[in-house]
Amino acid sequence: MSSAAPRTANPDHLWSVDEHLEDILATVRPLEPIELQLLDAQGCVLVEDVTVPVSLPPFDNSSMDGYAVRVADVAGASEEYPAVLEVVGDVAAGQAALLHVGPGQTARIMTGAPLPPGAETVVPVEWTDGGLGEGPVTGMRARALAPQGAEGHVHVYRPAGARAHVRAEGSDVKAGDRALEAGTVLGPPQIALLAAIGRGTVRVRPRPRVVVMSTGSELVQPGEGLGSGQIYDSNSFALTAAARDAGAISYRVGAVADDAETLRSTIEDQLVRADLMVTTGGVSVGAYDVVKEALSYVGDADEAGSGIEFRKLAMQPGKPQGFGSIGPDHTPLLALPGNPVSSYVSFELFVRPAIRTLMGLDDVHRPRTRAKLTADKALTSPKGRRQFLRGMYADGAVTPVGGAGSHLVAALAHADALIVVPEDMESVEPGTEVEVVLLG
Repeated sequence: MSSAAPRTANPDHLWSVDEHLEDILATVRPLEPIELQLLDAQGCVLVEDVTVPVSLPPFDNSSMDGYAVRVADVAGASEEYPAVLEVVGDVAAGQAALLHVGPGQTARIMTGAPLPPGAETVVPVEWTDGGLGEGPVTGMRARALAPQGAEGHVHVYRPAGARAHVRAEGSDVKAGDRALEAGTVLGPPQIALLAAIGRGTVRVRPRPRVVVMSTGSELVQPGEGLGSGQIYDSNSFALTAAARDAGAISYRVGAVADDAETLRSTIEDQLVRADLMVTTGGVSVGAYDVVKEALSYVGDADEAGSGIEFRKLAMQPGKPQGFGSIGPDHTPLLALPGNPVSSYVSFELFVRPAIRTLMGLDDVHRPRTRAKLTADKALTSPKGRRQFLRGMYADGAVTPVGGAGSHLVAALAHADALIVVPEDMESVEPGTEVEVVLLG
């Protein structure tokens, strides 16, 4: 999971966003591959190429309900002079023993059924009288209701060229072809392909298990009543959802009170189901910010390669951050600030790439683009800090949403992008081209 603890630094050192992210990605390692059943592998990343063992389709089959015929027998057929053929039986999908279609003969054939020997093409049932002798029909009668439809004669009113309405063996993929390559994320279409070529299991890197917990005695579970000085816990819900969106299996832990021993015990209990732990709150410099105190002694914190380092980053929002590994398995832990916007921005910049790295993906970052700033006035930014403002992106332009306050959850709900203001800029005028992180 992780190879080493983060590099240490002077407590007064102001880390850049890039330094902090680089340290995280240098420490976190992809999870070990495992063999999973197909549906359990959804959302996971393949670790090996998958070769097609059998062609798709595995045999020539009909793409229509109709009649399997010889080309010569229907050449020149018309409504005035239809071809009249003897019906020798039915060919249904999944049928093993096949009829032989000789000169002047035909077999009713269903969609997906194998093309019988002797037949060269398929005539759709709509081009025939369906064996009723009453002109063109719109479909076949169910065999259970009219078994005699597989006997007698049928009138064919249009000719068909060779292999018309026939899906050729291997026309989808051929045996020996590469179906999927290593690094592919398995979504529904990929699962369908694996099932179609007969693969019951695949070797993948599993989706990482992420445990999320909020800290703060003021936090109340949504749905409960608020007391004086209390607020609802939104961070743990936001980050748990964000972890799932990033591809993880995420577990939300109820808010933990501002007590170091309780927090320490809770974290130790959760380690058994975590490939990555995320806390939010309690990392600043207040007298009740107990995360630092608690994480100094979690698990084997004194063991070589373990420990959490708390840092100040040259960014807004999200200046206080913590990162390291804890417990006997050196489980990575990211400690995020408690303000809602700060925690979410921190997740997007640092936790999401860590999750994607655990999954074994090559591209772990949100897409970025350049956009023209549309705003009523210039944006201001603190000198020496990289600022991330919420915005709405459309058609090459981005508009700020809400103010710079790190508590403004309502504005965050309407944002689909982050506007990046570099450290060396204190003001950005409307019409300026800016970097934008697209949040999907």
